[in-house]
Amino acid sequence: MNALGLVSMRLCAGLMGRRSAVNLPFLRFSSGMTSSQIDEEVAKLLQLKAQLGGDEGKHVFVLKTAKGTRDYNPKQMAIREKVFSIIISCFKRHGAETIDTPVFELKETLTGKYGEDSKLIYDLKDQGGELLSLRYDLTVPFARYLALNKITNIKRYHIAKVYRRDNPAMTRGRYREFYQCDFDIAGQYDAMIPDAECLKIVYEILNELDLGDFRIKVNDRRILDGMFAVCGVPDEKFRTICSTVDKLDKMAWEDVKKEMVNEKGLSEDVADRIGEYVSMQGGQDLAERLLQDPKLSQNKQAFAGLTDMKLLFSYLELFQVTDKVVFDLSLARGLDYYTGVIYEAILSQTIPASVSTPAEQNGADEAGVSVGSVAGGGRYDGLVGMFDPKGRKVPCVGVSIGIERIFSIMEQKAETSSEKVRTTETQVLVASAQKNLLEERLKLTSELWNAGIKAEVLYKKNPKLLSQLQHCEETGIPLVAILGEQELKDGVVKLRNVASREEVDVPRADLVDEIKKRTL
Repeated sequence: MNALGLVSMRLCAGLMGRRSAVNLPFLRFSSGMTSSQIDEEVAKLLQLKAQLGGDEGKHVFVLKTAKGTRDYNPKQMAIREKVFSIIISCFKRHGAETIDTPVFELKETLTGKYGEDSKLIYDLKDQGGELLSLRYDLTVPFARYLALNKITNIKRYHIAKVYRRDNPAMTRGRYREFYQCDFDIAGQYDAMIPDAECLKIVYEILNELDLGDFRIKVNDRRILDGMFAVCGVPDEKFRTICSTVDKLDKMAWEDVKKEMVNEKGLSEDVADRIGEYVSMQGGQDLAERLLQDPKLSQNKQAFAGLTDMKLLFSYLELFQVTDKVVFDLSLARGLDYYTGVIYEAILSQTIPASVSTPAEQNGADEAGVSVGSVAGGGRYDGLVGMFDPKGRKVPCVGVSIGIERIFSIMEQKAETSSEKVRTTETQVLVASAQKNLLEERLKLTSELWNAGIKAEVLYKKNPKLLSQLQHCEETGIPLVAILGEQELKDGVVKLRNVASREEVDVPRADLVDEIKKRTL
């Protein structure tokens, strides 16, 4: 065997020894090859060998999070917990109780509930005789829960992760794994009262989070269907045209019209008539005006939706939220299960590209990116009946808070603010001023823990007092309980305010009460 054959044989044998399957159709050696051709083919082999790993056969491990997911550091988690606390407090203020459901459902439970978005559902392999999928949202599992347990009345909230096989846009807070915060009211009630409360909840949460200016767009699927009917859209195309109209918040009308005509098969005249309606915005006045529309008012569905919209705005006036709510005929929300009122909260805030991670900045301009929708929901009276063997309906209305986008805003505010974000809730550090007092520090720390005080102690036998005080300043611990030989003899503890550096001797028996008083 010549030298060329020996080189190629050894290289190929080494490549074939890798665990990954190797296809080498592009590597050809022959006796008539020139020196440069030989070098080129050997270079290809060496490059492939480098990609597959060295001679020791080690797999090249890429250390990263999966596409569309992220880690959260302690500072980010502190911000998340604050946001969750505000949202949960609002849900509880409105009388909601909470439930939990599995992270995956039977595939047939989720199939056919999300319209064109069904392609984004994560399907799992059959591991035990059941075809399963990761939950896409919290609404369909909630409807399944109601039907399974024969519940006809409940006001509930649910905060949990959901999964979508979407193309992530992490600068806009769009991930493949993310939290949803849902509030829903199930039961037969008088029209528009629960719907108005859901909008009030969105208003309260966005105000309390102080995210900047926002508006809440409302519409009704019955008005949309009536509008499509009077414009000449065939019945079988209502849902697909609705999904196209839903893109108006991301695309210009001309692009939406082009999709309707070129991809969905509508005539230009029909698309233009739709365009006249979807450009309309207003409040109760718009509902009253459309009730006089000679075509729309004659459609049974549209008339019912417009009547309810007028009633809704009268309740929103009583709830004092009409300054942020607008009746917008372009709002469509493409999910198939909506049957009545639909709504969406939009932030005008943008996230500067400089706040995002390098991976997130890819494709973002210097001015930043728009956050867009941070909450959405509506009425879905037929969803529970889809799971009930007898088709019994349970009317439902709810709202979902887009928590990841809110986190993006809150993280941006924390980056630009001089205020320090605390990642722990420690109230006091137990410190010592001299050596050989570890046992006394541990004893006092235990006493504070037993009394419900959030306390820490450094894990060193003889830490310097300066190091202990610096730890408090770095982590935001407000108080230091200092022990020394003299303090132990006198039965006191020196309590130091970290910010003001003021110190006072406190009798050991009064220390718990004093700490609680100072940290309320």
